[in-house]
Amino acid sequence: MAAEKGQQGRRERREKRREEHVEELEERVVDIRRVAKVIKGGRRFAFRSVVVVGDTKGRVGIGIGKSRAVPDSIRKANLRARANLKQMALVETTVPFAVTGHYGGAKVLLIPAAPGSGIIAGGGVRAVLEVAGVRNILTKSQGSPNLLNVAMATIDALSQLKSPEQLADMRGIPVQQARPVWMRRHKGE
Repeated sequence: MAAEKGQQGRRERREKRREEHVEELEERVVDIRRVAKVIKGGRRFAFRSVVVVGDTKGRVGIGIGKSRAVPDSIRKANLRARANLKQMALVETTVPFAVTGHYGGAKVLLIPAAPGSGIIAGGGVRAVLEVAGVRNILTKSQGSPNLLNVAMATIDALSQLKSPEQLADMRGIPVQQARPVWMRRHKGE
């Protein structure tokens, strides 16, 4: 009887720990492609999925999964994206300054925008920015239209960002000058 209570207590603690680890993250499937591996008997087809995961508060990760079935590839990509979560430096709902990210042949330019502008972006860039928590931004995607490379270039651009406090410290200027233009106005003016 005491052994049963001990096992039940352990089971409850384990379930509680599992519930704590599961975070509320937003997930977007960016791309699903059919890929082929040439083998002796012909071609073997599989699916490659690209998934972006974020908490809409500045943390974002990207994952790639391959499997013979689409749901399995999405699940694998989701797990890899959750493992690759990184914190990005955002200012309210935009980026602190213009930045360019590169990955493969893709190049993505991110430009801060005033509140109310919305996300001016397409495809892979929009998916990454939405799950990262960016609400006002202008973007330009150049080079390769490959959705995986565009999403990775967006992650590269976001990872280059520094907070206004870090920028001000590096440059030796007041923090107010390191903020985007529309945020520089003082309330007393």
